[in-house]
Amino acid sequence: MSAGQTHETRIGERLRAIRHERGLSISQLAGATGLTSGFISQLERNLTSVSLSSLARICAALDVRFGEVLDAPPKGELIRRDEASGWGLPIGRHDDLLLSPQQESRFHLMESRIPPGEGAGEEPYTFQGDVELVYVLEGTLELRVRDDVFVLEAGDTVTYAPRDPHTWRNPSADEETVVLWFTVPNPFTRAG
Repeated sequence: MSAGQTHETRIGERLRAIRHERGLSISQLAGATGLTSGFISQLERNLTSVSLSSLARICAALDVRFGEVLDAPPKGELIRRDEASGWGLPIGRHDDLLLSPQQESRFHLMESRIPPGEGAGEEPYTFQGDVELVYVLEGTLELRVRDDVFVLEAGDTVTYAPRDPHTWRNPSADEETVVLWFTVPNPFTRAG
């Protein structure tokens, strides 16, 4: 089987699975796209190919990105804590542990252990990403995003756009802070 046939097979299977997830019949999807029920049925069974414009209409009707249909399905990857790697960037005096696969482009998960008084510096910074969720596991974190200052205690979360100027620090004089940073998409990998 050629690479093209494998790709088309996966498209049909993915489209059918997404249509089922949305609770739509073939005729409902056909009505929403202006395509025929017969065409969609053949496409889902890999008996025909699809043009980019038809695929765009199907994706719009299913409310999915092209990538959800065209990208390789994600594979699970186990990362045991004692085997997790450091982030690899020598920034500040805090220890970072990468808890997501290095090449995972959809998200980035990192744990930071921040000594008392340490942080990212006084000067706010930005990076590409749609959203970052911060969850404090232990201690206290002071997070500045634009003009807002959040003081987070263990169990607190906050979300913000990492494109907004921000910085953070452990305000404690004697207690380590442990934080999970979850960023979507991963700002440290290139989109495929």
